[in-house]
Amino acid sequence: MGESSQSRYGIIDRLTRSKLEIMSAKSDLKEQVINKTQKIVNLEKDLVNWKTDVEEENKRTERQKTRQIENAKVELENTKERLEDKKKVFDEKIDALDEALKSIEEISKTTPTINK
Repeated sequence: MGESSQSRYGIIDRLTRSKLEIMSAKSDLKEQVINKTQKIVNLEKDLVNWKTDVEEENKRTERQKTRQIENAKVELENTKERLEDKKKVFDEKIDALDEALKSIEEISKTTPTINK
């Protein structure tokens, strides 16, 4: 009987170890499912955060571009004003030169030329 009792204990031991290995493998599978589920949750959060970041960056870029356009418009208006001012100055100079030329022409008509 000792031998059969010994073999029974050996069988029980092997079966118990097998059961524990199977239970451990089952637990590992559950852990993998939990980890992969958490990974998906984290990836989804990352996607939402990325979308938010992209939207905020696009808004910042749009505001920057809008400011650049507004600054360019102000520069254009300032340049137009300076152009008008300079045109007036140039027109006044041209008028003054025309007057000087007319005066010289009138003087030339009334003053006899001296031939040497």
